[in-house]
Amino acid sequence: MAAILKAENLRVEFRSREAAQGTKVALRGLNLEVNAGEVFGYLGPNGAGKTTTMNVLLGFVQPTSGAASLFGIDVRQPIARQRIGYLPELTYYYKFLSAEELLRFYSTLFGLSRLEADRRIDELLKLVELEHARKRPIRTYSKGMQQRAGLAQALINNPDLLVLDEPTSGLDPLGRMKVRQIIQRLKGEGKTVFFSSHELGEVETVCDRVGIIHQGELKVVGPISEIRQPRHANLEQAFLEIIGFETQSAS
Repeated sequence: MAAILKAENLRVEFRSREAAQGTKVALRGLNLEVNAGEVFGYLGPNGAGKTTTMNVLLGFVQPTSGAASLFGIDVRQPIARQRIGYLPELTYYYKFLSAEELLRFYSTLFGLSRLEADRRIDELLKLVELEHARKRPIRTYSKGMQQRAGLAQALINNPDLLVLDEPTSGLDPLGRMKVRQIIQRLKGEGKTVFFSSHELGEVETVCDRVGIIHQGELKVVGPISEIRQPRHANLEQAFLEIIGFETQSAS
């Protein structure tokens, strides 16, 4: 399969707010490929470099060195992001808008015609199960409903690649299940999904491959079965071993 997301020797350094600490390295020579049509889980503890990776891909952060591309186009070129949808971990929408109004606003940003926008809005509200609440203000939505509205927003331009930063964060089991079902359906439609998560059970259910990053370094990447099998462990146990949790706790 063709890689549609690629990072090559990607390094990102930030100047620390405290002069004594000097420079902080967020990514250390990251090499990563995500193939068309797969669901890829990007795992790591807080501060590992997951969001920094996404910010580079989205053009929010410039790499110190190395390169990144989407669909073969350097991420520094805006055209590289025309075929992607993005859901940040913390979303903020004008709460007085309804889901329908929110999607219509984003449809204008992507230049959709009125007819195409109407069709996409109907399709997406059905996909995320918000048809019954399409005209209600977002402020009346539960956390799970707001997250599903965010997913619909990320899909309004019918992207080939969906980038999700902690899409199930803060959701109850029912909310996580609904998001998982949406991801599985998108995979069935041939979409590529790249998402970070702390919910390893969700990752184990929906992902074709995963990558585990720790302290800015990609420690392992591959199918979940290949990561679990040599360690004779489930994904959570394998994850803890890979990031050296047992070694740290024993010292």
